[in-house]
Amino acid sequence: MRLAVLGGGGFRVPLVYGALLRDRAKPRVQEVVLYDVSAQRLETIGHVLRQLAAGHDDPPVVRTTTDLDTALREADFVFSAIRVGGLAGRTADERVALELGLLGQETTGPGGIAYGLRTIPVALHVAERVAALAPRAWVINFTNPAGMITEAMRRVLGDRVIGICDSPIGLIRRAAAALGLDPARVSPDYVGLNHLGWLRGLVHQGRDVLPGLLTDDAALVKVEEARIFGPEWVRTLGALPNEYLYYYYFTREAVAAISGPTRGESLLGQQDAFYAAVRARPDEALAEWLSARRQRDATYMAEARDATDAGEREAADLEAGGYEGIALALMAAIARGEPATMILNVRNGSAVPGLPEDAVVEIPCAVGGAGVRPFATRPLPGRFLGLLQQVKAVEQTAIEAALTGSSDLAVAAFALHPLVDSVTTAHRLLDGYRARIPELAAVFPS
Repeated sequence: MRLAVLGGGGFRVPLVYGALLRDRAKPRVQEVVLYDVSAQRLETIGHVLRQLAAGHDDPPVVRTTTDLDTALREADFVFSAIRVGGLAGRTADERVALELGLLGQETTGPGGIAYGLRTIPVALHVAERVAALAPRAWVINFTNPAGMITEAMRRVLGDRVIGICDSPIGLIRRAAAALGLDPARVSPDYVGLNHLGWLRGLVHQGRDVLPGLLTDDAALVKVEEARIFGPEWVRTLGALPNEYLYYYYFTREAVAAISGPTRGESLLGQQDAFYAAVRARPDEALAEWLSARRQRDATYMAEARDATDAGEREAADLEAGGYEGIALALMAAIARGEPATMILNVRNGSAVPGLPEDAVVEIPCAVGGAGVRPFATRPLPGRFLGLLQQVKAVEQTAIEAALTGSSDLAVAAFALHPLVDSVTTAHRLLDGYRARIPELAAVFPS
């Protein structure tokens, strides 16, 4: 099989290739085509992949290209992890919001909207080229904001585009481990949107064990999300929230905790140093990447953990892997017809009552050779459903804004978000992002 990786010069591409190296079942990916707009970044990641493959029998062949059509031709799977505007755009996503006293974060709140507004036109172009050149390919989308981008790409690709995220599986692993259970032997009742969901139940041997976890102080403290949100709040909710809900439930604390460099600014410095180091010492590419990866993983959502004294990330979390494992499992289930249950970003239909049929939701799904089938979920209480409905309305407004180039709709997307507190501020957000992000200004010139 041939896998095209869009954003192939990205820092996390070696994680995907490492997962492919460990996969020995048939059929397997035998050729990987890396596409990126930067030939220099492709060269750097190429050094890392070659060193990763050393000592492996029959590793997947790697080719690189800066031409999108070349990457897509004859692809069986397309993995999309592009970043329109690069990390410089991310730093602007964060800073423009923070300067207005709002949350500055990559996917949540104003920053996520700005990221989506400039990414959607590019993602739609990618979808159109996939449809033209590789119509039988499956697209696995990890481009953020993943739910919004997946929903936009569905307009061209329908069910053949599937969004993935590693946050839900990480939460489930931690909850199961706290109870001494094998995560592979539990069935989660998880429901929401990308970066906005709740684990409402965890069934083991026919019994929901989550209520027991929520009442067990010794076990609950082992779950990072419970430490971040506090045992009292998760008990009040009756569920374990996705870590990104910290930005909704503790907005003021989150904003106050972002002092000094933002996450995007820190990553920009780290990655500039990494790419420069590999250019200077290509023989040490893998060692440089491993060092940078450890630093990156250890500081993930550090502002939430620091503000709540949740402590450093558990070693088991850092070692468990994330989205690369989900991507490989999804490809294996479809290509080999191996039935699996996974939490994915897919079209709602009637799976989540109260949300539009065409909305992309993040819920458990059955996956196999015929594709993906979402499971029906239990009705949500108002305290969850209301937030989902509002954020989904924002996402769908942002999609229409990006597709039409309407500044009025872009302002509406900002203004309707629960983390933006006024229409006047929404106008200032759009003006600020246009001034600092050329890729967004090109979509909304005036």
